[in-house]
Amino acid sequence: MSKRISALLLCLFLFCLLIVFSAAGCGQNSSSGSGEEPPVFSPLKVLVPEAPGTDTIGYSPLILDISNISQGYLTAVSESNGTTKNIQLSADDGIVYSYFVSSGESAVIPFTSGSGTYQISCYEQVNGSQYAALFAQALEVSLENEFLPFLYPNQYVNFTPDSEACKLALSLLAEDATEQESIDTVFQYVTQHVTYDEDKAATVETGYLPDIDETLSTGKGICFDYAALMTAMLRSRDIPCKLQIGYAGDIKHAWIDVYIRGKGWVEQAITYDGEKWNRMDPTFTANSEDEELINSYIGDSANYTLQFTR
Repeated sequence: MSKRISALLLCLFLFCLLIVFSAAGCGQNSSSGSGEEPPVFSPLKVLVPEAPGTDTIGYSPLILDISNISQGYLTAVSESNGTTKNIQLSADDGIVYSYFVSSGESAVIPFTSGSGTYQISCYEQVNGSQYAALFAQALEVSLENEFLPFLYPNQYVNFTPDSEACKLALSLLAEDATEQESIDTVFQYVTQHVTYDEDKAATVETGYLPDIDETLSTGKGICFDYAALMTAMLRSRDIPCKLQIGYAGDIKHAWIDVYIRGKGWVEQAITYDGEKWNRMDPTFTANSEDEELINSYIGDSANYTLQFTR
């Protein structure tokens, strides 16, 4: 890797990944090849998770509402007892997903590995980084549609119909705009209105979660913020989008994949010229002073290592 690329990557330092209690495998989610397509909403709408409490697992001080697991998520509800709770999910792909929920708060946790059997283990903070086991259970998940986890908000991509970012996404284009038009417009808006925040990159702490409306209003962010903002905006346009977390070279990084109906998952891509896709990585694009050099780098899949999909 050239010195210029190495220097650029150092500027793109992301957050420290959340602490996990067991080693997580690496892999990449993709469409199952079932021929299933994402649901179409007319008029367009922002999906809102619900936790009616009709079906739950666990007990005080942590309850998991699994009433809507067919929609691709569960909701973890933590009691206000002053402790942080940790929920770990793993499926057949071997990837361990770890989520932390503060005292008195709730979090939407997606089933990003798709339908199947999930092993769920829950813990409660006892002292600093020490956690004690609460309960564990296997959960059978059968998704109504395999794309739903990538259309709903979750703890990492947190948005509502009232989020300014979602309102903006719905206002940028007519409802009958094509998916490619929507993706290109959102991509161009984010990369032209958000600049890389080097101070934040140098001081970001473990456990950081993006605030998409703050990124939009301040016009600054790290690659995690870029990816989360674009993911929220595209999901609100009924375009399945994966927030991908891993490495660019040997630096922590985040990017996005999108699904185009009739074409499939487009990994790290943004535009289609009839023959090939160009790499989708909004952080690199927004901060490129050497377009030819950057396009050469982000066009090489070997430079990306995926760890988690959110």
